[in-house]
Amino acid sequence: MKEEFLHYLWKFKKFDTLNLKTAQDELITIVKTGDYLELSGPDFFNALIIIENQKWAGNVEIHLKSSDWYLHNHEKDPAYENVILHVVWENDTPIYRKNNTEIPVLVLKDYVSKEIIENYNSLISPKTWISCEKQLKELDDFVFKNWQERLFFERLERKSKFISEILKETNQDWEAVLFFLLAKNFGLNTNGNSFLQIAKSIPFSVIRKESFEYENLEALLFGTAGLLDVEKEDVYFKDLKFRYYYLLHKYQLEKTYINPLQFFKLRPDNFPTIRLSQLASLYHKQQNLFSKIIDLKSVESVYRILSVSTSSYWQNHYQFDRESVEKNKRLSKSFLDLIVINTIIPLQFIYSNIMGESIEEDLIDFMKEVPSEKNATIDKFNSFGINSKNAFESQTLLELKNEYCTHKACLNCAIGLELLKKN
Repeated sequence: MKEEFLHYLWKFKKFDTLNLKTAQDELITIVKTGDYLELSGPDFFNALIIIENQKWAGNVEIHLKSSDWYLHNHEKDPAYENVILHVVWENDTPIYRKNNTEIPVLVLKDYVSKEIIENYNSLISPKTWISCEKQLKELDDFVFKNWQERLFFERLERKSKFISEILKETNQDWEAVLFFLLAKNFGLNTNGNSFLQIAKSIPFSVIRKESFEYENLEALLFGTAGLLDVEKEDVYFKDLKFRYYYLLHKYQLEKTYINPLQFFKLRPDNFPTIRLSQLASLYHKQQNLFSKIIDLKSVESVYRILSVSTSSYWQNHYQFDRESVEKNKRLSKSFLDLIVINTIIPLQFIYSNIMGESIEEDLIDFMKEVPSEKNATIDKFNSFGINSKNAFESQTLLELKNEYCTHKACLNCAIGLELLKKN
């Protein structure tokens, strides 16, 4: 038994509300359960309850055991002085206010049906992957679709917190914010944080000024990444190294430590050398990139604007001094789909909120154009009959699994609440 289950029972009155009595044998009528704000202090605010013909307005506190009141030191906290009812599962000790009057207690276990307890235990009992995996097919499609929209925007809200932090760091320079986000996402999971360090180590004003010289951009990125710290006979390597130290002197930049870039277990096309070259190419070919992508509404327009390749050197190299079979290393559509998901959509979301615009439906439509992600989580949902046809659906499933299922937050999930209603 968990306290959050008692919150659920009280909030939705999932117990026999007829002939309710306190542990002190006083009749109770619940006019209003109160507001569940999940803030510090009592669990439910502004409840309205009638006890023995006396109407009480105040707060309700919920515990598994009444003795938890003292365990949590509520008797010392003025915020609990206005508690009019103590709702518990077990009443193991009387609770008193500072003026020595006893707080009325409602023992919920006396009024909750066995069926709802069994249904709750079934929902939270350990399963092979998620709690409701055997019940998902029973779910009403309307409930699931509505919950998906909520999950989608919860995910965007979480991502936008990181963007808000970068906005403060850059003094609201949206072009710099975009550069940081793109750098992080070009590095993917393996090198994302290192790429972000690289981007933050180069003033974006320098990127702006040097964007007309492609080799200078590569020199800045490769040099900051520490990829030019060794000695090599490669002519292109020597040229980039010369340019890098010249730019350090020109802009009075300090060389900073960057977490070493990882090559191990990466597909060659995802090597940091290739991704940094593509990032340099993008900023060489597209000035004022933020103004171009903020209003994009289709995947095809993203492919058109962001589809860049590496410099000619990297067409037949993956690392310095090691020539390979020539290949046009253009950003793939699948990679650009990830840029839409992790950079463009979150950026458009927070920008529209700051500007006071409502583009929620546009963002959903945009995401529905992007193919579904493919990973173990999406495959598992597919095996339960929850198929993902596009990125909007795959993003909501990832949010569901990571933020609800993993934490067994069934009572905060629309799916869990709907399945509990069935009994």
